[in-house]
Amino acid sequence: MENIQQITGKFTFIRFRNDTNFYKVCSFLIHDESEKTITVTGILPEIELDVLYTIAGKYVEHPRYGMQFAVETFEKQLPDSREGIIRYLSSVQFSHVGKKTAEKIVDLLGLDCISMIRNEPDILYTIPGLSDKAIVSIQNNIQEKDGMEQLVQFLNVHGIGIRNLVRLNAAFGNQALQKLKENPYRVIEECDGMGFKTADKIGQALGIEKGDHRRLYACLIDLLNNLTMELGDSYVTCDELRAMWNKNSPKYMDEFDDLLDEAVMHSSIHIEDDRIYPMAQFNAEVTIANTLRCFPGQEMELCDMDLMHEYLKSMETEIGITYDELQVKAIESFFQQPVSIITGGPGTGKTTVVRAFMKLFHKMYPNASAVCAAPTGRAAKRLCEVTGTQSTTIHSLLKWDLETNTFGKNETDPLDVDLLIIDECSMVDAYVFSALMKASTNIRKICLIGDEDQLPSVGPGCVLRDLIASGRFPLVRLNHIYRQKDGSEVITLAHAIRNGTVRSADYHSDVHFVPCRNEVIKDAILQIAGKALQEGYSIDEIQVLSPMYRGAAGIDVLNNALQAAFNPADPSKREVQSGYRVFREKDKILQLKNQPDDDVYNGDIGILEEVTLPQETEDKRHALFVNYQDNIVCYRPENFDKITHAYCISVHKSQGGEYPIIIMPFVRAHTIMLYRKLIYTACSRARKSVWLVGDMNAFLSGIQIEERHVRRTTLQHRLIHGSCHVHALEEDDFPF
Repeated sequence: MENIQQITGKFTFIRFRNDTNFYKVCSFLIHDESEKTITVTGILPEIELDVLYTIAGKYVEHPRYGMQFAVETFEKQLPDSREGIIRYLSSVQFSHVGKKTAEKIVDLLGLDCISMIRNEPDILYTIPGLSDKAIVSIQNNIQEKDGMEQLVQFLNVHGIGIRNLVRLNAAFGNQALQKLKENPYRVIEECDGMGFKTADKIGQALGIEKGDHRRLYACLIDLLNNLTMELGDSYVTCDELRAMWNKNSPKYMDEFDDLLDEAVMHSSIHIEDDRIYPMAQFNAEVTIANTLRCFPGQEMELCDMDLMHEYLKSMETEIGITYDELQVKAIESFFQQPVSIITGGPGTGKTTVVRAFMKLFHKMYPNASAVCAAPTGRAAKRLCEVTGTQSTTIHSLLKWDLETNTFGKNETDPLDVDLLIIDECSMVDAYVFSALMKASTNIRKICLIGDEDQLPSVGPGCVLRDLIASGRFPLVRLNHIYRQKDGSEVITLAHAIRNGTVRSADYHSDVHFVPCRNEVIKDAILQIAGKALQEGYSIDEIQVLSPMYRGAAGIDVLNNALQAAFNPADPSKREVQSGYRVFREKDKILQLKNQPDDDVYNGDIGILEEVTLPQETEDKRHALFVNYQDNIVCYRPENFDKITHAYCISVHKSQGGEYPIIIMPFVRAHTIMLYRKLIYTACSRARKSVWLVGDMNAFLSGIQIEERHVRRTTLQHRLIHGSCHVHALEEDDFPF
């Protein structure tokens, strides 16, 4: 393994520990002539102080705590001398075993006594005078530590990654290694965050054949999960799953029905009529429906609406605005109903209403607690800015754990708040929303805010659409365009796209149509961005959006061109090559994965402030320091895949954010991705101006297509008819 260093020494002090994910920060005394003490970090289950270990890993420089040694593998060096073994057996980890007892064990069993006890635990009963408590203590501790150490060694040997240790331990405890060897494919269903590829890697290492029943069963579950994830559906039909199985595994077509029956019997999938659900999606729908049909467990005390209106009028005078009839209706619904939904397009005053919610709520219920949350870090920060209320991501609110892919807040440890407001609700998938519902036992009022015409969530489900369509919750659609009075053509364009009625002749200032051939789109975008920079805009305020990564107008090509134009190679700027990308100081960077420990989330955008060269670091490797609004995050080579350039990003990644200038290319090659919601979402990200560049026929054709695929869910029906079973669906059940 490249650049991996091995060090032998002893852990002398544990500075920090997280018993949930085994993460520790320790002092480690190197066992050589230097006797230097270093800081060691990593996943370190069940380590013992003052015992010799060999650790392997890399030196990394933490932006706050300095140089640390990040452990990737570790192995305890058991004592082999008489004195060492006696000291080990009489240590605090073995209760009821003193020095004299340890000496007796060594004298009778010899220097190989530890291995003998591991292989034959009952051999301890042959030692005269050894108490039952001492025997049990030695057996339990040696077997427990040995099991964990063997699991760590097994993962290391097969290149699985020690981070999976947390997931395996959470699911199987001390029996993890045994269960892996029995059936490695069980991790797909029983270990959050472990998929078929990891399971199959273990399976191949154990010599499991491709046609093995355990593997085929896992293939079926994985296929169903992938199909629903790809389409965003809650289920697929039996015929669809059968056809896809035949396409992927034609040699094992005869096994399909038996595998399907077994999956139902083991509650891995759920079948209703002809619909086949991954159990996670079925459970998510049922949880949401059950919770909202009985919500709340305890209602807020009745609100004095006359007093609320007095406060509202006073607030209008104070901030110099007048709420329109629909906004007042939304505010009234918020106070009168336990669940309320507010939807509306850009410029219709959703955030203004949320600001009123929070101010009035604290006046009407001064002793109550409230929290605002959004699906992404950028959306949460924006919500905080426009409402003046502390906001957080949903994952942070629910204490999501990266290692186990589980939420700390749930039925047993619910959120301790009275009011929950969720913004950008169209982005929330069924799984995350069900996690919110599980943690909502103490919540007495929920308000959901979102634009129903924006793109749906990346994950399966269409929660906001289904909640609205159920008709069970008070809904206010804000439709008065406030920013239009300021001459904002961007808002007019967004609403025209939503209606499918865009005429280029209607726009003269903020919206720009730039027809051009495919081969000159890149140059046109560079020219537009360059002009904006000359007018005083920063590269952070100019966002290029593209629906696809590949092609002449794709994200990859445009990122390279924009970087070369606006942050070119310069002797004064350090850079590092990573695959086909070059990360250069002052680059605009996009975060691709949630990293809750670093307070940076999927979709966050920052600036690459510093590249540290290998000769400047103890482990001779590059380091990148990215600034996300004064939050500095360090990336090492193994984490470079978590970031990319952000000069051009996908429309999905732009959700939850706003930018002064949006530039979007249109080419026929993108036709498969161009449809109304995507184009509407892209254009509604702009605050001041939109530039539509390329084939205008592709743009006009795209806005006529309402949906490329109408997501199939049954949440709406569960909310209306009950959650246990949904009747056979007819075509009219999908009015979207």
